[in-house]
Amino acid sequence: MSETSPFVVSADWLQERVGQPGLSIVDASWYLPAQGRDGRAEYEAAHIPGAIFFDQDKVVEPQSDLPHTLPHPGLFAQFASSMGVDEKDTIVVYDGPGMFSAPRVWWMFRIMGAKDVFVLDGGFDRWKADGRPVTAEPTKIAPGFFEVDFDAARVASLGDMRSIVEDGSMQIADARPPGRFAGTDPEPRPKMRSGHMPGARNVPAPSLSKDGKLLPVEELRTVLEAAGLDLSRPVVTSCGSGVTAAVISLALASVGHEDNRLYDGSWSEWGGRDDTPVVTGKD
Repeated sequence: MSETSPFVVSADWLQERVGQPGLSIVDASWYLPAQGRDGRAEYEAAHIPGAIFFDQDKVVEPQSDLPHTLPHPGLFAQFASSMGVDEKDTIVVYDGPGMFSAPRVWWMFRIMGAKDVFVLDGGFDRWKADGRPVTAEPTKIAPGFFEVDFDAARVASLGDMRSIVEDGSMQIADARPPGRFAGTDPEPRPKMRSGHMPGARNVPAPSLSKDGKLLPVEELRTVLEAAGLDLSRPVVTSCGSGVTAAVISLALASVGHEDNRLYDGSWSEWGGRDDTPVVTGKD
């Protein structure tokens, strides 16, 4: 039987535990405009019983002009505490289609100090399709206390990326679609160049899952290595705005790769500047 990631849980596993003390269920659904879906509106219409909504457009650093910038640790603690989430909880994160935006929140909770954080395999769309329990009732939240233990080494800055591109000290894995990576398709955000960072490898986020479920561990390894990554070396992940980069981060963690970081500014920062090198083509 194929080995599954230690960082995902099945719908059966979660359904058996809904309502148990110490379990926090987090709806982290977020969508690109082209997807035509509204995460919050869908949550309010139906969600897993007991789930709270994590707004990825609001749980950000307010002083940043980039989308989805990781909030500073104290602010993240305030957000998490207001959601009733404790760092000692078992935290299960989900999104609509599965393995799209949920891994970003999985990554955020982990680098902020939570230990038992998982992603729901298959997502909420499959949960509903299978006839599992849903509700439109607002979740009653008892404010908690999230004690942060921030792992800054897991986050790459613009300065870090300039050095990495120059000296090749880390491999760069870009989760954007092939057309955007190659520079043949435009970026969804205005006034942004197309292409990729010199030396980057393209690992499109959808290539790491099937039907909303993360691929088995050995298949993940195959996809990552086929993209040109040497799993014995450090990796930094990137994407459009730091969301789907975390799908690669989840895949790397799943195959036991520990020396990896996420470039929080991602292409919104790099491609939005005029002083950063950009190349086009598949490689």
